[in-house]
Amino acid sequence: MLSLKTPIEVAKELADRVRSRRLSLGWTQAEIAVRSGLRLPTYILFERTGRIALLRLLKVLEVIDLLDEFDGLGRARPLKALSLDDIERPERRRGRRAKP
Repeated sequence: MLSLKTPIEVAKELADRVRSRRLSLGWTQAEIAVRSGLRLPTYILFERTGRIALLRLLKVLEVIDLLDEFDGLGRARPLKALSLDDIERPERRRGRRAKP
């Protein structure tokens, strides 16, 4: 699939969106770093460049209540859109059946 953005551009835009969310909550960089269990320089670097380890990013997203959105990436359908029947239905598997 052709993308018009590089991974670095996507990371920076994500950092910008996280920064906007932080500001809308009225938190300083120090507050979100403490709430996320990160060192302040780590968080500042993330906002400036988009660079951060995945687990640290997940902690930040959890604190600003965006973890569920991130967890939905790559799913065919969001979990909220599934019915109980969809969840209980056994997954179809391809391949040969085992001989009896």
